[in-house]
Amino acid sequence: MLSLSNLRVLYDSVIEGVRDVSLDVPAGAIVALLGANGAGKSTVLKAISQVLYAEHGEIADGRITFDGQDVTHMSAQQVVRAGLVQVPEGRRLFDTLTVEENLLAGAAGQSATRARDGIDRVFGLFSELTDHRRRTSGLLSGGQQQMVAIGRALMGSPRLLMLDEPSLGLAPQISEKILGTVARLSREEGITVLLVEQNAQAALAMADHGYIMERGRVMLEGSAQSLLDNDDVREFYLGVGTQGARRSMRDIKHYRRRKRWLA
Repeated sequence: MLSLSNLRVLYDSVIEGVRDVSLDVPAGAIVALLGANGAGKSTVLKAISQVLYAEHGEIADGRITFDGQDVTHMSAQQVVRAGLVQVPEGRRLFDTLTVEENLLAGAAGQSATRARDGIDRVFGLFSELTDHRRRTSGLLSGGQQQMVAIGRALMGSPRLLMLDEPSLGLAPQISEKILGTVARLSREEGITVLLVEQNAQAALAMADHGYIMERGRVMLEGSAQSLLDNDDVREFYLGVGTQGARRSMRDIKHYRRRKRWLA
């Protein structure tokens, strides 16, 4: 469905954000994109969404296709209309607007009936928001704001939903609820998902396939289960030694320096 081939991104025409990144997201699948801070994960999503210009970035090389259509140099608006919608890191709501107004912003260009159906669908998915529909979104909790951000993206009826760190800063129970809802959307409605997530364990538990990035490049890929079973991934990202003992951060940092697969 979505394919990236040798993607290279530059910031300010000099700084290389990602280099030679290739990945595939099959229709109906959940694909996890993992890596440490600064690995280039968010840059990949911004390149797909065509919003790099906001940070003086540009696609310098490579190709992005969606359902066989080249979207490498489309505008952000054209990408959304094609069915690719991103939920950015940090939620980025219109803080002074109500929950319902934020949702309606995601339904721009749709009929009133379709927009109303979309709002009912979001409140059905996130019942926690029902009593807050007329509350200013900036006054919501972090978890509620994340629900609104995902709901706003769903208002556009995406075929492929991209999420950038949806569990960031959230309590474990709220994070589990949100990721569980995303998994249900994929399973029951066939929405394809590209998930950037720091919580590697949670991401791989719900994903079909995973890619691990370091220093702007894809260093490892495979089925979610194969990555969960990989000793390198377990030590590096899950903090668990080969005997099942959880490693200290100091041990993990030392392990990072000596692992050749990251060289």
